[in-house]
Amino acid sequence: MVFGRKNKKVVPFRTAGELDAMAAAGAIVGRALVAVRAAAAPGVSTFELDRVAEQVIRDAGAVPSFKGYHGFPASICASVNDRVVHGIPTESEILAPGDLVSIDCGAILDGWHGDSAWTFGVGEVSEADRMLSEATEKSMVAGIAAMVPDNRLTDISHAIELGTRAAEAEHDRPYGIVDGYGGHGIGREMHLDPFLPNEGQPGRGPRLVVGSVLAIEPMLTLGTSDTKVLDDDWTVVTTDGSRAAHWEHTVAVTEDGPRILTLRPSDSG
Repeated sequence: MVFGRKNKKVVPFRTAGELDAMAAAGAIVGRALVAVRAAAAPGVSTFELDRVAEQVIRDAGAVPSFKGYHGFPASICASVNDRVVHGIPTESEILAPGDLVSIDCGAILDGWHGDSAWTFGVGEVSEADRMLSEATEKSMVAGIAAMVPDNRLTDISHAIELGTRAAEAEHDRPYGIVDGYGGHGIGREMHLDPFLPNEGQPGRGPRLVVGSVLAIEPMLTLGTSDTKVLDDDWTVVTTDGSRAAHWEHTVAVTEDGPRILTLRPSDSG
């Protein structure tokens, strides 16, 4: 989930034990996302996907981060096709073959938050949609690689942007980097300072130290960078109707390199 916009001198950091606690919360998020993807099929509603995620989270002894957050009514954000983020699951939204689905999920375990998102297709999707999701994931991976001690916040932003540009060159097409949304600090609250833009010049903002944690979450589109919020006051959509993708991991800085705290089952990152 996407919020926040302030700076501090150092990106908030955690002890090794606290990172392990966050990884436990993140592992529950990973399992919930895998379960949702397994359940996502033509004829299934996004409301049903929400029930799947909540069941996994509660069965693990955790609490959904999103449910009730500023009044959000569900345990996942389900953003289909031109919806970028914060889509509210409903019984009336039925998945169809070729839909591109972004699922954002959070869980709280022992007071610590995990937050992660991924995009996948319902059945076969178009080549353009497949590449869009691939480009977004690659941008996230580039940002994760910049999570090293003594980097500045916008070194991550710049890395994400460069990841997007590399995907554009590889795919021979442009992508829209969604304006105004990005990653954030996370810990005992889901959204902490600083806000992490998904593009920009390097070398600015607070410094990363061992134990610093950020949710890294690029959002790309097949068209515009501009969005609007629907009348539900939550769902963010592209203004031109182009499809969007959203990938996110909660990541910590360690002496041994970036540590992904929201790994999914059988996922190396």
